[in-house]
Amino acid sequence: MLSTKDAIQKLLDKEKKIKEMGGAKAVDKQKRGGKLTARERLDLLFDPGSFRELDMFVQHRCDNFGMEKIEIPSDGVITGHGLVDGRPVFAFSQDFTSRGGSLGEMHAAKICKVMDMALRSGVPLIGIQDSGGARIQEGVDALRGYGDIFFRNSRASGVIPQITAIMGPCAGGAVYSPAMTDFVFMVKNTSFMFITGPDVIRAVTGEETTQEDLGGALAHNSKSGNAHFACENDADAIQQIKVLLSYLPANNMEDAPRVECADDPRRLCPELDTIIPDNPRMSYEMYDVIRSVVDDGIFFEPHKYYAKNLIVGFARLNGRVVGVVANQPTVLAGCLDIDASDKATRFIRFCDAFNIPLVTFVDVPGYLPGTNQEWNGIIRHGAKLLWCYSEATVPKLTVVTRKDYGGSYIAMSSRHLGADMVFAWPSAEIAVMGAQGAANVIFRKEIEAAEDKVAKRAEMIEIYEQEFNNPYVAASRGYIDAVILPSETRARLIDALEILSSKSESLPPKKHGNIPA
Repeated sequence: MLSTKDAIQKLLDKEKKIKEMGGAKAVDKQKRGGKLTARERLDLLFDPGSFRELDMFVQHRCDNFGMEKIEIPSDGVITGHGLVDGRPVFAFSQDFTSRGGSLGEMHAAKICKVMDMALRSGVPLIGIQDSGGARIQEGVDALRGYGDIFFRNSRASGVIPQITAIMGPCAGGAVYSPAMTDFVFMVKNTSFMFITGPDVIRAVTGEETTQEDLGGALAHNSKSGNAHFACENDADAIQQIKVLLSYLPANNMEDAPRVECADDPRRLCPELDTIIPDNPRMSYEMYDVIRSVVDDGIFFEPHKYYAKNLIVGFARLNGRVVGVVANQPTVLAGCLDIDASDKATRFIRFCDAFNIPLVTFVDVPGYLPGTNQEWNGIIRHGAKLLWCYSEATVPKLTVVTRKDYGGSYIAMSSRHLGADMVFAWPSAEIAVMGAQGAANVIFRKEIEAAEDKVAKRAEMIEIYEQEFNNPYVAASRGYIDAVILPSETRARLIDALEILSSKSESLPPKKHGNIPA
């Protein structure tokens, strides 16, 4: 029997060996590839000295294909908990230096254990993915491991924030867990995500592509929308994760952290009184509107590169976290399309699940027309936006800055979908359609009968604009709560949030709705 001293030394020796991960050669290769190791990533994420590792000594049980002779430190994944800016978080970090971070039975069991703990404790879960995929030698046990993780992703959804950082390869079945989490971070040039890689695609379809073009950070941030952030390196990704966490509650039973605000809640925004161009065909920068209104001009934006005609992100108003949704007039005139609808839908549902009030800035001429949009399902994708604003029970505030036409008027958090307060600027145009199209329909006979059709049409357009292209018809029906000076927007939103902070609303009892696919 070992003495206490020898037993302690044995523990220290075992810990030291495990912390060497896949060995000096494998670690050096990881770093030469521009990547941090799994343990370095956790050290950066957690407050110094706060990380507590779990299941360090877990080993695989596979005895196929000579695996009984192979030792994999920590079975290729480090799991545990700690503090991030003083707040508790669970995390796992796959270790590519140890057999490529391949996922087997015990590897998955370690991940599932911290997922269960995070859910029971009501704290966020961060997964750092860097894996060559399923451990083929373990066969169906590895597949079962993925299934167990997916099941927990679903159960935890809407209960605790789930954040994924892809910092290496993520292929095949492994891609579905990130897709089931709330936010996905990728690193430019070193992280990849795809169901089948370039070699398989070339063999099956003859199509030539590269890992970066197929499944790199920018591809998934700008084209597929599968990722929300494209980061410069591992350290940048971890820093952005910390910023994101600062906007989020620990779970769905709490409110997001409120911070002390040095930015005057009564501050006027005089620059907004002149931001809307006199020419309705000219655009303006919606980011300028958002940054003018929110605390200290700070806006944290997921999906920055995807569906740029619509903006989503987090900000604060008088220290209170809000989720911002806004049309972007500089891209597609702010039209809603398939991608924008999906982008907004996902964000709205996240905010509603985690008690984050929604602020919507509206300047939308309609849904984007075209056969491509129709054939790819703009009807059902657009219906998601209607669905999610209607479903959301958090405080919902809307500011109409300029155009607000037709079905898109309804979709962008209108009073009719349950908005709590709707404000409009004097420049707002709320109608079924724009003046030119409306005049062609309403005054068709007068225009056709006129000797000078062009002049008559211009006259009718002007009449329509004076009568309907303003916020006052909607205000007279009570659909707009107040027509406000643009410069007053910040103060009015803060007052509205304050009075609505005690809002309580519940949905009819049901298992769940059937959201348009």
